[in-house]
Amino acid sequence: MTDSFSGEMFYGLILALGGFLLAMFLTPIYTHFAYKYKWWKKQKKTAIDGKALPVMTKLHAHKFAKGRVFPTMAGVIGVATVAVVTYVCNWDRGQTWLPLYGFLGGAIVGLVDDLINVFGDGHGAAGLRAPVKFAMIAAVGILLGWYFAVKLGWSSVEIPYIGPLALPEWLMIALFAFAVVATSNAVNISDGLDGLAGGLSMIAYGAFGVIALFQQNWMLAGFCFTVDGWLLSYVWFNVPPARFMMGDVGSFALGSGLGVVAMMTNSLFLLPVIGGLFVLEAGSSLVQMFWKKVFKKKLLISAPIHHHLEAKGWGEAKIVMRFWVIAGILALVGVFMAASGGIIYNA
Repeated sequence: MTDSFSGEMFYGLILALGGFLLAMFLTPIYTHFAYKYKWWKKQKKTAIDGKALPVMTKLHAHKFAKGRVFPTMAGVIGVATVAVVTYVCNWDRGQTWLPLYGFLGGAIVGLVDDLINVFGDGHGAAGLRAPVKFAMIAAVGILLGWYFAVKLGWSSVEIPYIGPLALPEWLMIALFAFAVVATSNAVNISDGLDGLAGGLSMIAYGAFGVIALFQQNWMLAGFCFTVDGWLLSYVWFNVPPARFMMGDVGSFALGSGLGVVAMMTNSLFLLPVIGGLFVLEAGSSLVQMFWKKVFKKKLLISAPIHHHLEAKGWGEAKIVMRFWVIAGILALVGVFMAASGGIIYNA
């Protein structure tokens, strides 16, 4: 088993390297077309409810000063990279079919949103309306959840330190869809500072890759490491000051794929631990909306919380790097819980 483990771990690292090198090769191609056809990111100035966002507009005014432009939709690099590497080198109906199509399904939803942002008139949220976006990603989650429960035969979820919880088929599908929808939106919300969502996602995928590796789900682990390979390339170009933005095509792909991976490793209840900062980001936005609705005032200066910290005087790089450190600690805690709580051995 030791030789097999070492060999499969080495293969996973080769997949990560392949993802990194392919993404590095594709980046100049994307950049050429992005600048040629002006895939510029429009600055968001209004919230979902149509109200102005003066704090965030002021905080990020320097990024758009003097006519500076940012290409968006760089997530297409990751979509192409992960799809090619997985199809060519790591294809398996039982382990990589579902996370790959979760990744691609989220990417399609995000791409539609990005295309509206780039080629729309720039008013409002400059993208899909929230209910439409929610319905589209929910449809992806339900379809994949059906395959997970009916075709792959999953009928229970593992609760750390307690054991498996048997669920009826319809509830398993609903739980799967919830994981996809919640994680997709959480990663998308976190994509507000240069390198933030990319770094947090890289750490989360790495943690679930390690869990899959110890479960001997070799190909699923390889998928996670392939995503990490792309993200290493992305973060290389996206640390402040960013060269481009991943856009919703990238953030929704990452979030949807991460939700699927959590279900495939039977680690759904560790997702709030390993992805704790995604929970914090999404939760801070929900609390802000609730507070404004109920108390008619804001709890945070600006939401999500990374914008609140910006408004408090924290520099962008400081926020991003400290969030990375916290995410790394949470990932270690999550992997330890998987080992000690029965997730690895009972999968």
